[in-house]
Amino acid sequence: MRIFQILLLCLIFPAVLQAGAIRLKDLVEFDGVRGNDLVGYGLVVGLNGTGDGLRNSPFTEEIMSNILERLGVNVTGEQFRPKNVAAVFVTANLPPFARVGSQIDVTVSAIGDSKSLLGGTLIMTPLNAADGQVFAVAQGTILAGGAVAEGQAASVVQGVPTSGIIPSGARVEREIDFDLGSLTTVRLALREPDFTTAGRIETAINREFNRPVVIMRDSGTLDLDILATRAASTAHAIGRIENILVEPQLKARVVVDQRSGTIVMGDEVRLSRVAVSQGNLTLRIEEAPVIIQPNPFAEGQTVVVPRSSASIDEEDGVSLAEVPESTSLSEVVSGLNALGVSPRDMIDILKSLKAAGALHAEFVVR
Repeated sequence: MRIFQILLLCLIFPAVLQAGAIRLKDLVEFDGVRGNDLVGYGLVVGLNGTGDGLRNSPFTEEIMSNILERLGVNVTGEQFRPKNVAAVFVTANLPPFARVGSQIDVTVSAIGDSKSLLGGTLIMTPLNAADGQVFAVAQGTILAGGAVAEGQAASVVQGVPTSGIIPSGARVEREIDFDLGSLTTVRLALREPDFTTAGRIETAINREFNRPVVIMRDSGTLDLDILATRAASTAHAIGRIENILVEPQLKARVVVDQRSGTIVMGDEVRLSRVAVSQGNLTLRIEEAPVIIQPNPFAEGQTVVVPRSSASIDEEDGVSLAEVPESTSLSEVVSGLNALGVSPRDMIDILKSLKAAGALHAEFVVR
């Protein structure tokens, strides 16, 4: 029985140690392994009368004329007012190491006064990178994310029908000129820079290879020596380290969203012992003017007599309450919940705690 308990602890203990561990690939970005944004300007056709009004969107008529001219249709001087076309912006992300002929998803968004792109077809649209070069060409049927219906006196819109996607709607025509295999050193950039986390990553990688192959440069950068890893290639070295488990050390942070009343706290948030009192004060002024006018056929004039009432209401708030010193997130939550206030009032209390120096965390307001 004793031996069984020891074996059980040996199985459980490593799992407990790795409970907060994160894969290295989720903590860092590898130098050069990144996507590239693409954008294009195109035309959607085949809409059911929900396209751009060409008087309000003259650029739609211009691009439609250019496309027809390239197809050999002469429309110079012609007046046409179709309602089934719309000008759009087309955006996409070219993933790293995308090869010629591979397909990527694109997003299509109306830029004119089109009411819906539902059922439309995007005409061949070149997608340019920041340097102006064409890296992909998009075309296909749009899957809009909403619907619109209207009558003479009422209309209803669900979702956003003026935007949609085309799965695998663009084909890569040019590759990014980047040779990963030629690198002798690869930089690892932390998504959340921190000296402690960077040090743990350095230790974990060097332990994996049983020799120093990586060195920490600062809180957000580490240099991996590919030659020191003795791997067959740079890709082999990255593939070996990207699944190493590391427990990150995050900053104590409180994030609040005043619009929705959302509060998010990190695990390292701490409170000092403090007393809190909170209440609501409401000032109300009401106007009820009275109109006085003379009797019929009598001399006089109509007079408006003001009638105002003012009152101040103070709701029963939280009396002076003590929030004890907290050494864990659960104790912080328990202490704040003991105040019995709403989330929006809690945001004001957290602001005051930060101003008083009792909240030991970075306070972020969105």
